[in-house]
Amino acid sequence: MVKKVALAYSGGLDTSVCIPILKEKYGYDEVITIAVDVGQPEEDIRKADAKAQKISNKHYTIDAKEEFVRDYIFPLIKANGNYEGYVMGTSVARPLIAKKVVEAAIKEGAVALAHGCTGKGNDQLRFEAVFRQTDMDVIAPMREMNLTREWEINYAKEHGIPVEATKSKPWSVDENIWSRSIEGGRLEDPSFVPPEDIYEWTKSPEKAPDEPIVLEIGFKAGVPVSLNNELMEGYPLIKSLNEIAGAHGVGRTDMIEDRVLGLKARENYEHPAATVLLAAHADLEKLVLTRGELKFKKTVEEQWSEMAYGGLVDDPLFADLNAFIDKSQERVTGTVKVKLYKGALMILARSSPNALYSEDLVSFDSQTINQQDAEGFAKYHGFQARMYRKVMDKK
Repeated sequence: MVKKVALAYSGGLDTSVCIPILKEKYGYDEVITIAVDVGQPEEDIRKADAKAQKISNKHYTIDAKEEFVRDYIFPLIKANGNYEGYVMGTSVARPLIAKKVVEAAIKEGAVALAHGCTGKGNDQLRFEAVFRQTDMDVIAPMREMNLTREWEINYAKEHGIPVEATKSKPWSVDENIWSRSIEGGRLEDPSFVPPEDIYEWTKSPEKAPDEPIVLEIGFKAGVPVSLNNELMEGYPLIKSLNEIAGAHGVGRTDMIEDRVLGLKARENYEHPAATVLLAAHADLEKLVLTRGELKFKKTVEEQWSEMAYGGLVDDPLFADLNAFIDKSQERVTGTVKVKLYKGALMILARSSPNALYSEDLVSFDSQTINQQDAEGFAKYHGFQARMYRKVMDKK
C-alpha cells in the first residue's frame, strides 16, 4: 500500500528539503505538496508551483485569498488584533493553511501531515493545533531531526533543489496580504542594524515623498469597506493600502517578541495597510462605543490576540470572544481621515452616524447642561481619599 504524506508547502528552503527527507528518512512513498495562496506575490506562487511539480509527487495550489481576508483579517481588525506590537499576519494565516492541507490530505488518502516548522518557533504550534484534530500522524522533520539552516542549504544543493537563501543572506521571509515578516541570519542579533534591502513593501522614511497624503477609510460594522469614498472589496482595499502607505514609509516594526515557548526573538515586519486600518478602526471605536465597552473590550482584545498568536482559533473561548466583539461592532460604522508622512501616521478626523458625541453638550459656549449640576458630583469625587488623609493625619 502506498504511504502518502501531505506537506504544507511554501516553496522555501525548509519545506523544499522536507520532500526528499520525508522519503529518505521517514519512508513515505509519495509526498503531496499543498501551497495555499493567502496573498503572496504571484511570482512566489509561480516559483513554488514550478518547484513542487519537479520534486513532489503531486501538488495543489489553493486560492484562499478572499477567505483569508473575510474569515481571518476582518475579525482581526474588529478585535484590534495586536500581539506585543505585532499585527499578526503570519500567525492568523497558519490555521487557514493547515485546514486546507488537511482537506487535501483527506482527498488524497494521506496517512500523515507534515510541516517545515522548527522546534523553536510558533508555527509548529499553529499548524499542529489543527493537524492534531485529525487521526493522521504529524511529522515535523526540522524539529525531529534538530536541523540547522546551514545543514538544509547543503542538503538542498546535494539534492539539486534550488533555494534563494544563502549563507550570506539567509533571511527567512513569510508574506501574505496582511504582513511580511523577515527573520534569520544576522537579524537574530538584536544589536544588528538591518540592511535596507530586507524591506520590499515600505520605503525608508528618508526616501518617502516630501508631501503628505490624506486618506479617508470607511467602515461598516467594524469592517473596512471604502478608500477615499470608493467602495472596495476587502482584498483589493488592503492591497491598495499596502502600496499607498508603503510608499510613504508607513508600516515597519522591528521588535523583540516573546514566542509562545518563552523564547525571545528579534522580528522584523512590514504591514502598511494593517497599520492604517488598525489605527483608523481603533479611533472610530472611541467615537461610538461607551467607556465601559472600550475598557472591557481591551481585556477581550488582549486574550483574543494571545489566542490568535498561538493559533488557537478553534478553542471555544475564541468563539466566545468573537461573539462579544461582533456584537460590539454593530455600531462601528463611519469614516476616519488619516495623514501619512515619511513613516508617520496621524489621525485627522472621524465621523459616524452612531457617534456618542454631542458638540452642543460638550461645548464651552453652550448652556444646555447646567454646570451647577456637577457640584454634587464633585463633592463626592475623591471622597474616600480625603477620608484616608484625615485618618493618616491623626496618627
